[in-house]
Formats: sequence, C-alpha cells, structure tokens
Amino acid sequence: MAAVMIQLTACDLGKEPEIGGVALQEMCGEWWIRVSLDETPLTGYYLMSTFNTAANTDSDLFIDDHELWPFKVSATADLGSMSMSGSNLDNLYDEAITVNIIEGKIIEDAATTSGGNKADSIYLRLEFADDPGNEYVYSGYKRTGFLEDEH
Repeated sequence: MAAVMIQLTACDLGKEPEIGGVALQEMCGEWWIRVSLDETPLTGYYLMSTFNTAANTDSDLFIDDHELWPFKVSATADLGSMSMSGSNLDNLYDEAITVNIIEGKIIEDAATTSGGNKADSIYLRLEFADDPGNEYVYSGYKRTGFLEDEH
C-alpha cells in the first residue's frame, strides 16, 4: 500500500504579503528639470528619471535623460548624503558619449513647484564627452502628480 503525504510549506492563508520599497527609494522618481549652461537657461521644463538598478543596491542609481541630451548612466549614489557622482560613465543610449557627474544631489522638500507645492529638489552638474569643458546644470523638482505642477 502506497502512502501519500501532503505537505504545506510556508503558506499562511489569509496573511498579507509584506511589500517593501527599493533600496534607493528616496532618490528615485521623475523630475521636472531645466538645463542651463553658464547660468543661461537652455530649456523649459521636461521630465528626467532616476531609478534603482536591477541589483537594487543602495549605491547604484540610474539617471535617465531620455528627452533632451539622451543619456542613461549608472551613477554611484550615497543615500546618507542624497548625492550621486561618477566619472566617464557609460551612456547606455550612445556609447561614444560618456558622462561625468561633477556634482549631484537631492534635497528633501527644498523646491517650490510651479503650482506652489513643496517637493524634493534635484541638482546635477554634468559634462559630456562630446562637449568637453562645458558644465551643464540640470535642476528642478520631483514630480508631484498634481495637475498644477505638470509642464
């Protein structure tokens, strides 16, 4: 006679799963930014993204400018100081154009949006391999989702 065994494993019926965030959650998001060169604005507002890598570490942050000067780089992040940096970063959109992040930081609740709301601020000083010697400033605020803040 054969015995049949049924085993229940790690299944708590009725228990909700715990949902957590990513390691760099405070640094991730969409940002309404403007670009300037030598303190002269070059653009109006447009969207840029920051997000974690697939490894979900607390030190690797993707920065993706998929609109203006297409670049997507994996920068070194410091969650404690909310900063990001990197030299000769590989551009996943164009391998010939590496990117230097001279200075990068996010400041919590430091921006006032176009609609008058408070949001996190982002500031990046960048140099591109195809335009050496020029430092571009990307600055703006985290997307709030409120209609009055959209551009």
